[in-house]
Amino acid sequence: MSSPQSYLGLDSSTQSLSAVLVRVADGCASVAWEHAIVFDDALPKYGTRHGVLPSDDPAVAVSPPAMWVDALEQMLSALAARGQDLSTLCAISGAAQQHGSVYLAADGGFSRAVAPIWMDTSTRDECAEITAALGGAAVVAARTGSRVFERFTGPQIRKFSETDPHAYAETTRVHLVSSFLASQLIGSDAPLEPGDASGMNLMDLATRAWWPDAVEATAPGLATRLPLIVPADTVIGTVAPHWRTRFGLPAARVVVWTGDNPSSLIGTGLIEEGRVAVSLGTSDTIFGLMREPRVDNGGTGHVFGAPTGDFMGITVFKNGSLARERVRDEYGLDWAGVSAALRSTPPGNHGRLMLPWFDPEITPDVREPGVHRRELDPADASANVRAVVEAQMMAMANHSAWMGVDVRDIHATGGAAVNDDILQVMADVFNARVRRLQVGNSACLGAALRAWHADAAASGEPLSWHDVTRDLGQPAGRALTPRPEAVEIYRALRGRYAEFEKTARGAR
Repeated sequence: MSSPQSYLGLDSSTQSLSAVLVRVADGCASVAWEHAIVFDDALPKYGTRHGVLPSDDPAVAVSPPAMWVDALEQMLSALAARGQDLSTLCAISGAAQQHGSVYLAADGGFSRAVAPIWMDTSTRDECAEITAALGGAAVVAARTGSRVFERFTGPQIRKFSETDPHAYAETTRVHLVSSFLASQLIGSDAPLEPGDASGMNLMDLATRAWWPDAVEATAPGLATRLPLIVPADTVIGTVAPHWRTRFGLPAARVVVWTGDNPSSLIGTGLIEEGRVAVSLGTSDTIFGLMREPRVDNGGTGHVFGAPTGDFMGITVFKNGSLARERVRDEYGLDWAGVSAALRSTPPGNHGRLMLPWFDPEITPDVREPGVHRRELDPADASANVRAVVEAQMMAMANHSAWMGVDVRDIHATGGAAVNDDILQVMADVFNARVRRLQVGNSACLGAALRAWHADAAASGEPLSWHDVTRDLGQPAGRALTPRPEAVEIYRALRGRYAEFEKTARGAR
C-alpha cells in the first residue's frame, strides 16, 4: 500500500479564490478539503462589487491585483489552519480568469494599480488597429485561434501603452492573472503555458510561441515584457520559503498555472472529442476538446491550447450568472422561486422571448447593454424567469454550432448547475443528456488534477489522463434527459431566437 499524497488546486475567478485539495491513496482520488474566499466579503477594503471595481463606464471592468495577493495569503492561511499534516502535499497548480493583465515594474511593484479583466470591452479602436496591421480578422483567427477581441489581453496592452505611455515605459513584465499568482507562489517570475497564452491574440497556435507580427503590432517593446511560454505540464519551481516559513507548507512542486477554461477541460473530464461541458458561472461557457483546431468563421468562438497538448473550442457569454441574478432579484425571488417559476411555465414559453443583455455582450457582439422582450410582459415574473434561462441556452446552442460537435452528452458545472430545472432546459434545448460534475468548481479541480499529472511525470511515474480524471473528473448521479416534445419546440424556437438577435442588433 502506497503512502497517501495530496495535490492542491487553486482558482482565482472574477468573484472569488477557491481551493480543492485532492487526496490520492492507492491510485484512487478523493476531495479532502474545499474552501472559497469571496473577494467582496473577505476583502471589503478594496471596494469591489462582484470582484470588480465600480465604474461609470459600463465598458470598463478592472480589478485590483493586490486583492488577489491578499486572497492567496488568506487561502494558504486557511489551508494551514486545518491542523492536519501537510507533509503529504506534493504539488500545487492553479487556474485564473483568462485575459486579465497585470503590469509590474522593475522593483516588482505595480506599474499600474488596476488590472483590466475579461469583462472589459473598452478597446474597440485598438482591436481595429491590430486587425488592420495583421491583415484582417480571418488572418488573426487562423494564427491565434480568435479574431481580435476587446476583452483579450493584446488590445488591453495596446490601450495601456497608448493612454499612459509613461507607466507602460516603467513596465518590465506584463503577466496574465495566472502567471502573476504563480509568481507570487514560487517567489520568482513565472512563465505561461499555451492554454492561457492563447487567450491574448498574441500566440501562434501552430508553434505555441509568441507570434512576432502580433507582438510588434500590439505595443512597442512588448516582446521583452512577455513571460516565456512553456509546456502545460512544466514544474516551474517549488513553494517559496516565505510561504513555507509562514504557514508550514512543504517545498511542494508548483506546476505552471493556466486559464480557468483550459483547466475546466480537465476538471470536467473532457479528454476526448465528442463531449462538451457547460459552465454556468459569472460568464456562461460551452467548450470541448479538439484534436485539431477548427476556427470559427463567424468570429464569436475561440480555439485555445489544451492541457493535454491538444486544443479546445470554446464560446463565452458575458451575461451568465449576473443576468440570472438580475431577473431573480427583480422579482424578489430566491433560487427555489426560480425553480418554481420554471416548473410553472411551459417549454417554449408560448413563444415569448428575451435578449438578456444586461451588460455589454461578447457573444454576439453587443456594445450597448439593453434587455429586449418579444411578446413578453415585464410584469410576469414566471415568464421572465423562463425567458432568461431559455435565452441563455438557445444562444449557447446556436453560437457553439461552429465547433462541429454532435452534442449528445453535456457535463454541467458552475453555480447554477445545482439547479435541476435549469439543467432540464439545457437538456431540452440541446437534445442531449446532462449530468452534473461531482465537484462544483471544475477549474479548481482541474488545477489539482493537473498538479497530480505533472508531479507523477516529474517523479518518473507518468499517468494517463484517463487515470487522473477517472474518480473525480467525471459526472455522477442522475442524468437529466431531453423530453421529445420540448426538443421539437426548441428546434423551431431557436431559429426565431436567432432572428430576434439579428433584428435587435441591427436596430442599434
